[in-house]
Amino acid sequence: MELELYGPDDKFYSKLDQEDALLGSYPVDDGCRIHVIDHSGARLGEYEDVSKVEKYQISQEAYDQRQDSVRSFLKRSKLGRYNEEERAQQEAETTQRLNEEKTQASAIPVGSRCEVRAPGQPPRRGTVMYVGLTDFKPGYWIGVRYDEPLGKNDGSVNGKRYFECQAKYGAFVKPSVVTVGDFPEEDYGLDEM
Repeated sequence: MELELYGPDDKFYSKLDQEDALLGSYPVDDGCRIHVIDHSGARLGEYEDVSKVEKYQISQEAYDQRQDSVRSFLKRSKLGRYNEEERAQQEAETTQRLNEEKTQASAIPVGSRCEVRAPGQPPRRGTVMYVGLTDFKPGYWIGVRYDEPLGKNDGSVNGKRYFECQAKYGAFVKPSVVTVGDFPEEDYGLDEM
């Protein structure tokens, strides 16, 4: 390939043909460009279709036999999922967090009025419509039908319905941000307009 140096005004300056010369030894300035002329015979787009490239695949058993792999390094160093102590601690923390959420969720009856105070968001009032485990994320979740269209869904997530409400009135929140009590619907005076 050939390299040519052009100035900001697209005027040809010189060829960059000295193999041992540094770029600073040429008259390079702001706005200059280096033009590459490829003589390899490669066609434009020749290597863009990856379906034509034969891919190397190795079986899991053969990969497990290798000593120079990431997996063998993780096993030797007892990192990630190969660290039994860390995995046991993570499982214990997950179980403890799940038990705490279950205790919090059991104190929130379906049909009760509530206020949701999520971090970084204004308080929202609504009615508890669902309490329990879900398919979309692990842990216990509280399904709330808000009084105003401040939610994200209509009581269904990924095609599974957990409760009924209008679009944008439903949301799922963690039990820790839900307070059950006497929270009447707020009247914003919008009906009088």
